[in-house]
Amino acid sequence: MSERFTVEVPAPTRQFAVRLSATRRGARLARLLTERRLDDWGEPYEAAAQVVAELASNAVLHGRVPGRDFRLLLELRPGRTLRIEVTDARGDRVPRLPEPVEEDAEGGRGMAIVQAYADRWGVSGAPAGAKTVWAELALRGA
Repeated sequence: MSERFTVEVPAPTRQFAVRLSATRRGARLARLLTERRLDDWGEPYEAAAQVVAELASNAVLHGRVPGRDFRLLLELRPGRTLRIEVTDARGDRVPRLPEPVEEDAEGGRGMAIVQAYADRWGVSGAPAGAKTVWAELALRGA
């Protein structure tokens, strides 16, 4: 008697991590690297690039400590869920959804943009008094 066994092997997780300077140039590079990496993986990158742009910008504007970088992590999980993490040095400054802002205001929309694109987002502590702001997006389209 022969038996057949089917073994399901989950799709491999793809991961990309980089440390960048906590400068406007570093934030811009985070967005460009996200676009390039997701394009290399054959995934749509527009929504992820918007989320990374906001999180990296926040890391530079609100999470910067002189001499310390921020970290970008992209993790493509089975089921085409993309987890984005940006870790900065200021664990004492936790992002939140702001009150509605005036139309002509120059800032205050970053986390609202993240919430609009992400399926979930949150904040967790990181070593050395840092914090990680993360977002997860279900990738759609090709």
